[in-house]
Formats: sequence, C-alpha cells, structure tokens
Amino acid sequence: MKTLRITSRTILGLTFIFSGFVKGVDPLGFSYKLLEYFEAYHMEWLNSLVLPLVLTLFVIEFTIGVMAVFGVKPKLASWLAFIMMFFFTGLTLLSAINNPVSDCGCFGDAIKLTNWQTFYKNVVLIIFALFLVLSNKYAKPAFSRKNEIVLIILGAGIILFVSLFSLRHLPIIDFLPWRVGNKISEQVIPTPEIAESILVYKDKKTGEKFEYTANTLPYKDSVKWASIKYDTTIKKITQKYKEAPIHDFVITGMDGNILTDKIVANQGYQFILVAYDLNKTKKKAYPEINKFVENCDKDSVSFVGLTGSIPETVDAFRHDVQAMYPFYNVDETALKTMIRSNPGLILLKNGKVIAKWAWRDIPEYHKVKERYIK
Repeated sequence: MKTLRITSRTILGLTFIFSGFVKGVDPLGFSYKLLEYFEAYHMEWLNSLVLPLVLTLFVIEFTIGVMAVFGVKPKLASWLAFIMMFFFTGLTLLSAINNPVSDCGCFGDAIKLTNWQTFYKNVVLIIFALFLVLSNKYAKPAFSRKNEIVLIILGAGIILFVSLFSLRHLPIIDFLPWRVGNKISEQVIPTPEIAESILVYKDKKTGEKFEYTANTLPYKDSVKWASIKYDTTIKKITQKYKEAPIHDFVITGMDGNILTDKIVANQGYQFILVAYDLNKTKKKAYPEINKFVENCDKDSVSFVGLTGSIPETVDAFRHDVQAMYPFYNVDETALKTMIRSNPGLILLKNGKVIAKWAWRDIPEYHKVKERYIK
C-alpha cells in the first residue's frame, strides 16, 4: 500500500507540477486559450478577469503538485487533486464532445493534445487521485507542520514569481514557433515543387525509347535525330511541394499585396515590431522605438511593423506616435504566437530568429548592433 501510494502521488504530483509550470512560464498564452473558451461558452463577461484567473489556477495546480510529490499534508493534497481532476475531467469530456477549441491548452504550448487525448489523460489521473483519497487512512505527513507550511508557501511563491516575471518580460522558456534559433522562413513559407520535364523519344524502327531533357536532345546528331520520333513527356519531381508547418501566417500590405517572402525570408537583418492590437499596445514604448528605427535607417537595416488592426486604425496610430516605418497586416491570432508582448520586437537574420524583446526590454540600437549585427 505504501509503495502504491508513493507511486500514485508521484505520478499525479509531477503531472500537476509540469502542467502548472508550462502554463506558468507563459501566462499570456494560457490567458489567450482561456479567452477562446469564454467565447465558445458565451462567458465573455469573464474576459476582464482572465489574468487573475489563470494566475490563480496554475498557482493552485503547481502547489498541489508540490504537496503530492513531497508528501505535504497528504490527505488535503489528495482531496484537492481529486476535486480538481473531477471538475476538469467533466469539462474535458464536454470539450471532447463539442470540440469548441481544438487544443485544450492543459500543457500550454509545450505539448499539444486534442480534446479526446486530454480527456483520456484526465481519466488516468483521476484514478490515481481517487486511489489516494480512498487510501487516506494510510497517509502520513513527511514533514512537521511548520515545514509543511514553508514548502507550500515556497511552491506557490516560485511559480508566482516565474509567472509575474514572464508576464512583465517574455516567457523564461519559449515554446512558441518563433523562438530564438528557429529558422522561421522554413516554418511559414511552403517548400516549392521542383520538377523536370523528361522528353521521351522512340526509335522509329525498333521502338526502343530514349529519355532526354531539353538540353540533351540529340538534334545536332542528324543521323540519330532522323531515327527517332517524339513519344511523350514525363514529369520527374525532384522536390515535392510541402505545405508550411505554420500555414496560416500571411503578411499582407495595406494594398492587399502578399509580402511574407520578402520580409520573413529577407537574406539580411530584419527587425519586426509586433503589435497585435494597436488599440491595446503600450504607446509609451514608441518614442524609444522611433529612435531605434532612426538608427536602423542609418544602417539600411529593414524595420517593419505587423498588426492585426484595420488600415484606418493603423493610419491614425502612425500619425499619433509619429511612426515613420510601414505597418503590414497579419491575423491577430498568428501575431500572438510570435511574441508575448504588445508591442514586442523580433530580429531575424536570413529568416532565422536571433533575438526577441518585450517592449520594456528593447535595448538601445547600438547595444543590439554590437551584439547581433556584424
């Protein structure tokens, strides 16, 4: 029984810790997911409370995990885990049936699970939680009462600090497609098909077939050329077309022209300012951003802004903050997967992400130049 209890609370606790941590390092990402649920279930009245709710949720989840793993208040921990799993197992069953949101977000952007996969995962976890509740008479605290309180406060404090830090800056661990080091041009631009036309000719007497390309046709050999005749053309594919992994990312100019390749696949340095909603962006960041852009212009380094706002809003905003650089349009949801800041700055080189900054962390241009621009 002791071994079974240790195994059950370890598996349950580690899952809670992992789930709470990966959401805690990216509180904005989980808040976006929760907003999708609010919209799907017509609970938009909770939108203004989304950040307090997500912070409370994963602090509780992470702390329960710490309690379970270290044997802190084992009876209370087992009941809290069971109550939480009972609620979320029912919720994920409802989501699996109705499928209001494709990805549950239970492991943030670290691991993507379908709604049914999440439900099955929760069924396994609730069995462990139920076992712990039913065997609570065998539970024994591993620490003194004073030390238990210290561990609870420490667990809650760690995840809260990590979350607030990530909220003010950027996630301390980036699980997004646009994380530093990723060759993002390969993620958002499809691989084109490369094919070669093979011309098949047939010997007029023997019927033997020969394959040529446009450059290898033997028309200079009068004897050979006279002995063969065209039969058919074969398309030989040397590189198959592959859809881009991030297939919903398109940069569009205000005139409707698609500029994705030009910006994302820029062979030089490319700064991208991301402001998914100009009505919600931090205007106080733009005077310093304007100075940054002036220095980019002096070095002929490309700087563009991406937003999900409509052209009328863009024009008014550029005039308001004196933005002397172009803004292009991208779907708002796609922008939120680029950087968890509004605005946020990304630096690409040859289509690869080499640096990212939240608006309050954007350094002076000369510091960026010294470190990244060679």
